[in-house]
Amino acid sequence: MKLTVIGCSGSVPGPDSAASSYLVTAEGFNLILDLGSGALGSLQRHVAVPEIGAIGLSHLHPDHCMDLCGLYVAARYAPGAPIPRIPVFGPPGTAERMALAYDLPIDPGMEEELEFHAWQDVQQVGPFTIRTAPMVHPVPAYAIRVEYGGKSLVYTGDTGPNDALVELARGADVLLSEAALPDNEPNNPVDLHLTPADAGEHAKKAGVKRLVITHVPPWYDRVTQAENARRTFSGPVEIATPHAVFDI
Repeated sequence: MKLTVIGCSGSVPGPDSAASSYLVTAEGFNLILDLGSGALGSLQRHVAVPEIGAIGLSHLHPDHCMDLCGLYVAARYAPGAPIPRIPVFGPPGTAERMALAYDLPIDPGMEEELEFHAWQDVQQVGPFTIRTAPMVHPVPAYAIRVEYGGKSLVYTGDTGPNDALVELARGADVLLSEAALPDNEPNNPVDLHLTPADAGEHAKKAGVKRLVITHVPPWYDRVTQAENARRTFSGPVEIATPHAVFDI
């Protein structure tokens, strides 16, 4: 299983990165986790639109889903269209929300190009077993565990600190964790995002093998956020950067 970072900028696209999007591959199957603002362009450096096997959306904030609008256009109008419908997994109501985002009638919305499914606790997607758990965020949001060949990747999506993340990440080979807030800031909003210390603490409690820090907004420094995560997690801490590849 291979993880390729498509976009890792937190909350908004940054000057050197699209917003959240990650490519997970095994057996030639391409799974996209989130497709945030600006990510579709970067994704096409690695995978053509017809090669997308499935998409999983952690939640429906624009920095995690909005380039689904561009994907709809490509799937409908690009040479070679129509292509087989691309499965999209997400929170309940994803199909309706994306239809509204593009100002489409709810019926059919994007349903002729994309095949929408609500997340279940467990589902098989291509060669992957995917488990999800609800997280703590202002909108319905899910952490996503991808398992293949005895290996596991857990992606936090966006979340405040919570025990469900620890349970979902238990023993994972890689925890791809957001760290959008600074440590030691008394005015940090509650139940919105993790700090580096939070990310490291969750990784430690879950007993994960590696921690990869992501979703750092462009107004903070990725290296600093990763260094701070090392204060609470003694295992390897790495930094998600655009087009970085991690073998799992």
